[in-house]
Amino acid sequence: MEAVKHDAVDAPTGGPGSGPAPADRAESALAALALDDLLALNEGELQALYRDASVPALDALNGDLRGRMLAVRVLSARVWSVLRRFAGSRFFPWRGKSFSPTGSDEGRGTNRLFSDRLRLLPFQTSIGPSRAGDFDAVQLDYDLPKNPFFIRAIKDEIRELRPGLYLGQAYLQLPKGTHLVLYFGLTSESDS
Repeated sequence: MEAVKHDAVDAPTGGPGSGPAPADRAESALAALALDDLLALNEGELQALYRDASVPALDALNGDLRGRMLAVRVLSARVWSVLRRFAGSRFFPWRGKSFSPTGSDEGRGTNRLFSDRLRLLPFQTSIGPSRAGDFDAVQLDYDLPKNPFFIRAIKDEIRELRPGLYLGQAYLQLPKGTHLVLYFGLTSESDS
């Protein structure tokens, strides 16, 4: 599994009052980050985290992951501030995603809506080039016969911030191109 990437910083270590190097502080901050902490970040901060994240192994994405919608690009700041509170509440209909690897290079999954028992909108997973930059991501492909036409146009992708915490981007494929619509987070931890 690829490690989280950070810019290397040559800083003196040891000595009185020097503290941890900046790269160590960044690793420590990521280790303390929880899913609900991502709700407080703006789109630029989420984008930077996404680019610096790593590609998880498909077998690491296994079981039920709790989800949060983190940012919606097509909404005004005022509307998003209201929706953000709703997205962080237990009343938000999207509960997360469930994953099941079917091999080392592919898998499948579903979205959990309204409860952990209602599983809809299936997808297939694989690792492939990200739409966000020159790196790979886990691709979630909804273009399956079971899904309605408007869901089949969704292309999600996921990268790992740290073990158990994932950041995703949802794209909408339209005739004139593919557009980033929102950011979402997933965690395998129950207390985030």
